[in-house]
Amino acid sequence: MNHVLKPAFLLSPLALAMSLPLSAQAETADLDTVADLDTVTVSADFRQTDVQSIPEAVTVVSDTQIEQRSAEHLEQILSFAPNVNFSSGSSRGRYFQIRGIGERSQFIDPVNPSVGLMIDGIDMTGLGGAATLLDIEQVEILRGPQGTRFGANALAGMINIQSKAPTKETEGFVAAKVGNYGTHGQSGAISGGLSDNVQGRLAVSSFKTDGYMENDFLDKENTNNIDEVVLRGKLAAQLSEQTDLNFTYFYTDIDNDYDAFSLDNDRTTYSDQPGVDAQESHSFALTLNSELSDAVLLQATLATTKADVEYSFDEDWAFGQYTFLPDEPEYQADPCDTTQGPCLADFDGYSSFDQYLRDYKRHSLDLRLLSGVNGRIFADTTDWVVGLYVLQRDEELTRNYTFDSQYQSDLTATSYSVYTEFTTNLSADSRIIYGVRGEQWRNDFDNTLATDSDETENLFGGKITFESLLTLEHLAYASIARGYKPGGANSSNVISEDNRVFDTEFNNTLEFGLKSSLLDDQLTTRVAAFVIQRKDQQVKQSFVSQRDDGSFKFTDFIANAAEGRNQGIELESSWQLHSALRWDVSLGYLDTEFVDYEFNARDEDDPQRIIDQDGRAQAHAPEYSYATAFHVQATDRVSLILEAEGKDEFYFSDSHDEQSKPYTLWHARLAYTDGPFQASVYGRNLTDQDQEVRGFSFPNDPRDGYSNSRWTQLGEPRLIGIEGKYSF
Repeated sequence: MNHVLKPAFLLSPLALAMSLPLSAQAETADLDTVADLDTVTVSADFRQTDVQSIPEAVTVVSDTQIEQRSAEHLEQILSFAPNVNFSSGSSRGRYFQIRGIGERSQFIDPVNPSVGLMIDGIDMTGLGGAATLLDIEQVEILRGPQGTRFGANALAGMINIQSKAPTKETEGFVAAKVGNYGTHGQSGAISGGLSDNVQGRLAVSSFKTDGYMENDFLDKENTNNIDEVVLRGKLAAQLSEQTDLNFTYFYTDIDNDYDAFSLDNDRTTYSDQPGVDAQESHSFALTLNSELSDAVLLQATLATTKADVEYSFDEDWAFGQYTFLPDEPEYQADPCDTTQGPCLADFDGYSSFDQYLRDYKRHSLDLRLLSGVNGRIFADTTDWVVGLYVLQRDEELTRNYTFDSQYQSDLTATSYSVYTEFTTNLSADSRIIYGVRGEQWRNDFDNTLATDSDETENLFGGKITFESLLTLEHLAYASIARGYKPGGANSSNVISEDNRVFDTEFNNTLEFGLKSSLLDDQLTTRVAAFVIQRKDQQVKQSFVSQRDDGSFKFTDFIANAAEGRNQGIELESSWQLHSALRWDVSLGYLDTEFVDYEFNARDEDDPQRIIDQDGRAQAHAPEYSYATAFHVQATDRVSLILEAEGKDEFYFSDSHDEQSKPYTLWHARLAYTDGPFQASVYGRNLTDQDQEVRGFSFPNDPRDGYSNSRWTQLGEPRLIGIEGKYSF
């Protein structure tokens, strides 16, 4: 049983949401023919709402769009949303940025993410490797702070992934694909009724590819491979006419290798100890929906996750094997003749391997009451929601590093939240939505460096939105939102006491939006403009020092900038130019800067050197991003999709000034459908354009005396494949 708020017509959401009196309904009766238009609902809202009706910036990526992109993972579809980016530094993009806000990596210290990730009601924030796209109904990308709905994990926004629900009628599919780079995948799903009031759905997939790097030293082409197995199981039971119970099980076995950086910034590596990027997780969710009366609805979700994660890499990338580098002289072992070239005994390189083993346990309970059909208050003008949320997050780390003794840490984060939201109809065509969340957040952190910490914070956020139906074709809104991200403590014992603790960051966002349906509903548009003030912005800093043995030590820590400013404009549109031709567009403009921010660079030659970043753009915040697609239905059976996506240059980090290069990628897919059968050929990055998905600046090349250099990880090259699918 789904309590779905469905608008009476695509761009007049208030007509039904406000339950117009009979006289007003009569005045709009001539619009009934529009009511049959398909709508896309946003399940992350307290009440499921049409994407054209919800008064905030949301992108919904459908199962059809996922299939047409031939996507296997979230990173491959994020370009559908304006001003959304990701960072890699791993086999998959696991860290996400919305409107220039979001983490880019995690090494030693625990992080409080700025962008939340929910999968079927299960909090998978920080576990982005699990964001695979098997049997997905839709992906919702909510831009802007979600302080009322999600609290501390959604300072910048939220990504909500919903898989397909069980069905009463038997249905399913089997599918397979093959492609270059040794790519092959198989998947299938089956759904149907198990009894009169119980339905089930089971989906499983296996996806493998050799990856896009060649390791010349090991003479292998799969040291950066992908090997992923995913299983989803769902049960839905109608306990009565008023009560539903839903169960979800989600299993991931990510067994990827990680060998992505090269001394020549290309796709050829020389690592003698390639790393691993693996995750095995078991996740469960139990959701109860009950109509307690015609005035009150109950929703309850109990969720738990256990994940074992390994992230490791060859830190030096090639030590001892530099004779394999192109155009380099061969280092001679003893006995050595210096007239014939350099001696290996004189080589001052280093060899190191870094491994992070994390064990995650998460448990959450979300209880909420919502007003029913006859539950409105304040003279029948106001719908309401009130809820309680409890989260416990345990994270254990064991780090094994060549030059240090084993490091261990244990974090327990506990959160208790209460929240409420009201929706008040001011008139027949305007309403105000206002909500607040109060949260107590506690971190209990222990480690083997004896830099323990125990902090408790009381936090609050919320949002006020005014929306108005300007005409039957235009919905306008304005909102003020406050988000937050808890502070914490750094574990390093080589930073100063002043930098040991960092403060909570607050995000104050002003947003204006206009959602329109034009040309007899052939053209839909969504426009949003926003200004963000980031108070006590949390920034990741790092510095490199050299040990006595010549090896380098990297130290990361989080500090606060005085302020950050982010502002921009976003446009999404879909235009049915012809019955056989549709044009989709997503455009984002983003302007970011630090305000009153400087830090000590800890330069070996000048330990007191101060870097002034005031006015500089923030990391992973390209000034423009775009995606566009033409959908051509050539015949009843043949369809063609041509897509382009691109980004401007952006800074890789807040602690150095290296930038990515701008890029445009072209994708295409040609499909033939005959009843339940579909065969297609696809290509992504057709022009084989290099796009840089992670970058650093530090000394790591013995050929130039270990001077600071620019290092980048490349994204997907040109991928070509064929797919087959049978649906039943």
